[in-house]
Amino acid sequence: MSKNQSSSRRGVPTLESAPWGEDGVAHAVPLRPEQVPAVSGRALLKAWDAARDGAAAELRGPERLLRFAGGEDAVELRLSDPDARCWAAAIDLTWGLGTMAGMAVFLRLLALLDAMGRLDWLRGMFTIEADGTLLHPSLLAAAAELPLDRAARLDETGLRRRLARLPAGVPA
Repeated sequence: MSKNQSSSRRGVPTLESAPWGEDGVAHAVPLRPEQVPAVSGRALLKAWDAARDGAAAELRGPERLLRFAGGEDAVELRLSDPDARCWAAAIDLTWGLGTMAGMAVFLRLLALLDAMGRLDWLRGMFTIEADGTLLHPSLLAAAAELPLDRAARLDETGLRRRLARLPAGVPA
């Protein structure tokens, strides 16, 4: 990673970034995925809305490589999927992926989207329709607060434990 850094926003420390591949951007995340800080539910909801607006505007962001701290065991996430590139561009415009706050909310958004697509038992916790998405407040709070795992995903065991406290049959 070169010493090129994203521009600082109002004195907020920036993350290192550098050109990657033909037209991509590599970001050095100075933490392991498990250390990514929690964000507020409000920030995660704002990120969701920004990603949706970015998709509606057909944003086409660059491919991205996220390199986490960890020496030889460091995790790398490559974002080449058009949807992930769009979401990253939207979050970059809203928060800036060159800041830890922006990166944290982006990683939690990705983790929430991944969990919604991967974990069938979450199906009653959200609805996605043409006019918008409804997320159960407990799912949103869990995604904003629970630690991520080594792969930067929401830990399924912790998520299940947290959401098991809800009364049976609580709709999204």
